[in-house]
Amino acid sequence: MDYKILLPESEIPKRWYNVLPDLPQPLSPPLHPGTHQPIGPEALTAIFPMGLIEQEVSPKNWIDIPEPVLDIYRLYRPTPLVRARRLEAAIGTKARIYYKNESLSPAGSHKPNTAIAQAYFNKKEGVRRMTTETGAGQWGTALAFACRMFGLACTVYMVRCSYEQKPYRGIMIRAYGAEVFASPSDKTVFGRKMLAEDPTCSGSLGVAISEAIEDAATHDDTKYSLGSVLNHVLLHQTVTGLETKAQLKLAGEKADVVIGCVGGGSNFAGIMLPFVPNKLAGEKIRFLAIEPEACPTLTRGEYRYDFGDVACSTPLLKMYTLGHGFFPPPIHAGGLRYHGDAPILCHLVHHGLVEAKAYHQTEVFESARLFLETEGFLAAPETAHAIKGAIDEAKNAPEGKVIVFLYSGHGLLDLGAYDAYLRGDLSDFSYPDEKIKECLQACPVVKAG
Repeated sequence: MDYKILLPESEIPKRWYNVLPDLPQPLSPPLHPGTHQPIGPEALTAIFPMGLIEQEVSPKNWIDIPEPVLDIYRLYRPTPLVRARRLEAAIGTKARIYYKNESLSPAGSHKPNTAIAQAYFNKKEGVRRMTTETGAGQWGTALAFACRMFGLACTVYMVRCSYEQKPYRGIMIRAYGAEVFASPSDKTVFGRKMLAEDPTCSGSLGVAISEAIEDAATHDDTKYSLGSVLNHVLLHQTVTGLETKAQLKLAGEKADVVIGCVGGGSNFAGIMLPFVPNKLAGEKIRFLAIEPEACPTLTRGEYRYDFGDVACSTPLLKMYTLGHGFFPPPIHAGGLRYHGDAPILCHLVHHGLVEAKAYHQTEVFESARLFLETEGFLAAPETAHAIKGAIDEAKNAPEGKVIVFLYSGHGLLDLGAYDAYLRGDLSDFSYPDEKIKECLQACPVVKAG
């Protein structure tokens, strides 16, 4: 009747798992935005350190985790795998539900798994300051923490609607010693342009990315850091899936379904990717990505090349996209408001290895409330999407089915969202098809894509 499956500190994974060599079809390469030709590593050196660029394109299945990174991981890893027995009883399921609790990190989410690694590789190459974007603030908090651990300065551009909805995230970022600005801001050329066009612009992750990249590209001592989407970010997050596999083995279990919420794809990919070899070997395991109906990238987007930001300053990435000019409504799951998704995840969806499902925010908050009432933890609005997916999977599941989801972060700094939910002030929103088509028309036309 154990609730928690724990690993000793000595069993923190010592290597990250790289799925690229195992993909049944090669991943489409990033393209130069002007020539539409594949780009080499040298094109990324202006904003990323070479250590991370090498990981981005590595052909090796396993990449060693440096000891300084492991040393900080030990502050909170391994995280527990928890059997959600009370939730099972409440919904009357015959399935067994487990959740991997990543909310126990200093930043309260899975995000430090890559923030620590990125800060280390930047510090190693002499970088003094890092810039980044953040939606709900979890990633900005994680990078601020990681930069403090390695003595780096940090500048965070936070999507304006989330900056206003979640003021305590900004306080936590500043408490770690970083600076945080509402995006669009007056700190960059692109930010000032956006404000001139619309002084009330609520922002988007695409805009915040543009500002952070511009900041890094215009300062010699600064590099840019992305909290999701890119291959090396997903690589670092595989510590969660590797630990989960070891914990399930201890419990004598095999996962039938692996579930996670998806904005850019890092948390879901982190728990899911280490199970991909099992699926390719013939195991009947399903992967289920859950996203908001208000930003339905995987479920209603197009699989094509697009920019990763609004200013069109990134290479072109092959992914499911709603169009780089897509401005989602200010739903409370700010970390899931991104127009695209990780190319690796999109590749797996396109080839039928991953399923995707979208939910409205009110039903997501209802599931989060049930989880709170049974398991006792207040989930981040993003994480609540995974809870909703797990509950729906479990309700009519056959006896003995094992459902595993990633509890990606706590909601203790999202109380404004829960206050709105409890007051009945949340509304649901489905993005109109014609608006999505309009945004997609601005995507570049790539003949090879």
